[in-house]
Amino acid sequence: MTNPLSPTPFSRRTLLRGTGAALLAGGLGACAPGNTTGGNPLPSASVTKPPSGEITIWDRTGDLYKVFDKAIASFTAKYPQVKVNHLAVDVNAKLPSTLISGAGVPDGAFYDDALLTGVAPHLHDLSQLIEQYKSDIAPYKLGVVTVDGKVIAVPWDLDPGLLFYREDVVTRAGVDPAGLTTYDALLDAARTVREKSPTARPIHLENDQFLGQLWVEMFANQQGGAMVDADGKLTVDSAPYRTALTWLDKVRSEGLGTLAKYTQPTDLQTQDNGTQVFVPWAQWYVFAPQQLLKASKGTWRATTLPAWQAGGARAGVMGGSSFVIPAKAKNPELAWRLYEHLVFSKEGYTTVYGPNQVYPGGLNTSIPSYLPALDPNTPLFKPIDALGGQDLWKIAVEAGKQAPGGYTIPTWWGKAVDYFGVNVQKLLAGQLTPDEVLKTSATQIQKNLMGPS
Repeated sequence: MTNPLSPTPFSRRTLLRGTGAALLAGGLGACAPGNTTGGNPLPSASVTKPPSGEITIWDRTGDLYKVFDKAIASFTAKYPQVKVNHLAVDVNAKLPSTLISGAGVPDGAFYDDALLTGVAPHLHDLSQLIEQYKSDIAPYKLGVVTVDGKVIAVPWDLDPGLLFYREDVVTRAGVDPAGLTTYDALLDAARTVREKSPTARPIHLENDQFLGQLWVEMFANQQGGAMVDADGKLTVDSAPYRTALTWLDKVRSEGLGTLAKYTQPTDLQTQDNGTQVFVPWAQWYVFAPQQLLKASKGTWRATTLPAWQAGGARAGVMGGSSFVIPAKAKNPELAWRLYEHLVFSKEGYTTVYGPNQVYPGGLNTSIPSYLPALDPNTPLFKPIDALGGQDLWKIAVEAGKQAPGGYTIPTWWGKAVDYFGVNVQKLLAGQLTPDEVLKTSATQIQKNLMGPS
């Protein structure tokens, strides 16, 4: 029997590294800023007929494919005149070249949000179809799937940042987890833990260039920041990033951080032995205590992120995926009907996220971005034994609803890892100051990725 806990998180980790490689390699991600979507708008009038016909849908290999396969079956059971050819492929690697060649283009595909802007010219404009749902989509997610004012994807998951912590170590040190409401309070808690255990380096510091950039973006998004504003102007050298990097530099300089690559041996060993006890990360970190951590399994808990200022937002977003409909799809209207079912119907999102043969406890590494699905009192997945039976659903929903909107992903985001991602690592190594990271990165990005301002 397939382990219900491991495949999606492993796929997520693989996906993120694959996304970084794909973005850094260029491809469609090299499209100049300001390019618009190339497909004609897909109007709502074209999908009023009862659905019938045949479509080809791509999803990533692994257990998420199996989850979607069951959800697709709920669609075809309702509409027996529809045939769905559901294929498991390496979407991130295959879709860009397929969109360019126009040969064998699927009717729809599951695709990483960080790659959307790069392929936007090859996707259908879904604005008219999404219009009826816009007010019910998490603002952050709506911003991510909107390029040049056009909605180019059907938004799927929301990946709120959370603070994971070792409850046993923290409480033994005399720290009340309920008091971890600000990043200053988290620093004080880390100092207290170290006082009780001098070998402790309590706070996770990410030692991967790509994931480190994605991680800092979560901190910036929590403050309403992004690498570019709505007009495409570079905003890396700004208060949200300076605040986050100043805090990270303080963690480093005081010896309060464990610099380790996410879920690699050093990371897991220090979490298991109790020297690393605070991990501010996306919800999908939850797979570590479920599957990878051994000695500390069951001792981890989650709460919303601390706020940067008292009373401020206690959530940012880190990662995510959506469904795209290529402009050259043979049957785009039917693909829309399928995705409408999966994302916006109770039957669809319950089938995807709820308990099933693949995930008996439900899919717990993200939450839907469709707000009507986010009832804290109607969980789609069950409490998690590896978190001591904690109800992660309620915590994640609370965080997801706080995530600020207005976030924009530039086409060159992945290539910025060569500059901003690298410079963040230099900061964590004590080689650059926060101001040096921001000013140097802004200059490098403007010159090498954006051109004259």
